[in-house]
Amino acid sequence: MQPGIKYNQPATEMYRINLSRAPISSGGSQPSETSGSIFTERAENKCSHMNSKVTFCHGQSLSFCHRLQESMLSSASSFKNYRGILNWCVVMLVLSNARLFLENILRNGILVDPIQVVSLFLKDPYSWPAACLVIVSNIFILVALYTERKLAMGSISEKVGLLIYIFNLTIILCFPMVVVLKLPSITPVGGAYALGVYTILFLKLYSYKDVNRWCRERTQAKARSLSRSLSCDYEIHIRILLCGFTTWPKLRCHYCRPLLTYFISNVLSIVFQWMVPIIRSSMKPLQEMDYSRMTERLLRLAVPNHLIWLIFFYWFFHSSMNFVAELLRFGDREFYRDWWNSETITYFWQNWNIPVHKWCLRHFYKPLLRRGAGKLLSQSAVFFASAFFHEYLVSVPLRMFRLWAFMGMMAQLPLAWFVARFLRGNYGNAAVWLSLIIGQPIAVLMYVHDYYVTHCQDDPTIAEAL
Repeated sequence: MQPGIKYNQPATEMYRINLSRAPISSGGSQPSETSGSIFTERAENKCSHMNSKVTFCHGQSLSFCHRLQESMLSSASSFKNYRGILNWCVVMLVLSNARLFLENILRNGILVDPIQVVSLFLKDPYSWPAACLVIVSNIFILVALYTERKLAMGSISEKVGLLIYIFNLTIILCFPMVVVLKLPSITPVGGAYALGVYTILFLKLYSYKDVNRWCRERTQAKARSLSRSLSCDYEIHIRILLCGFTTWPKLRCHYCRPLLTYFISNVLSIVFQWMVPIIRSSMKPLQEMDYSRMTERLLRLAVPNHLIWLIFFYWFFHSSMNFVAELLRFGDREFYRDWWNSETITYFWQNWNIPVHKWCLRHFYKPLLRRGAGKLLSQSAVFFASAFFHEYLVSVPLRMFRLWAFMGMMAQLPLAWFVARFLRGNYGNAAVWLSLIIGQPIAVLMYVHDYYVTHCQDDPTIAEAL
């Protein structure tokens, strides 16, 4: 021990001692006054916030080597910067998928054919039935606008207006379905696009009807004059038709990027180059009911199917909807919430598609509660309606009815109960991801198998692939 140094005093006091009295090297050389003052100043700055005691390192050098701290990867550590680990995960993911990509190219060659891509949308380049079907949808919009104008002026009663709306909304769902089923020139992809447009139009016009009725009731309650209510009628109708509200927060249009080309190129590459060979090789195990090979094909199909779903989510709910919001100068951009952190199935369905969730909550769920229905019955009714539209958008373009999408949506009810009851935290989140990654490929295989049996069983190309 060095004489003249008190070893039980705080670190700040220790470093104030004249360090020239303590050797700092194995040779016993003494530090200069300048170096000692600099060392003392640095030590004071370093230990100004510490109250722990000083320990020796290497037996001679007086320095502050240890303090109470946790390992960075321990749960008690406050360390949060894991960017390097995330980059490592991305690099490993890229390398593993690059191997799969090269293996796919070497085994199957280039399968992306521009002619096949065009044939997904059109059978005849000079005939565009799906596009014409979408253009015809404007007639139903004009009928709804004309009905609201008559209701606002008092020319027709509320009951007559309700009957017109029931007829109009029913035709919106039935008319495109009949056209797609009866017109063979409409491809499955074109039919799905047209039916998707009509489904969105159905939801918007239903909301248009309710919001206009609420505006009339509020106007009558406040005893406003008819002329004043009609003065802004056109602006109100346009706002309700586009967004379902009479007012909206506006934002200056400054940036828009829909990434349509990026979306199409990635999806087509994954579908033709990755999914088509897996699906073709899955037909024989499905026919022979070979469960082990069916499970292997299902797991192989799960990854590209999930990638397509994620790309679609980003393109539609983030890029495209923000693009439309920029065009309309609409400031409310909450089209989704943090569904990826879902610990329950219910939380996922409430947060991954906010526009549809709000529509169901405002026009379906809460009206059922006000009419005396219980929460469980109301939730079941919402899932039933969602299952109907899922089946409507799949079975009608494929021209076959197998109810796989309907049963998959209705199966969410017992699954939601099980996850909420027995799984929480990370286990619940893992169950949500597992249902998304595995559940969708099961329905895809079922529909592809049934479509192959119904329409393509005699196709020599597919028969050769099997």
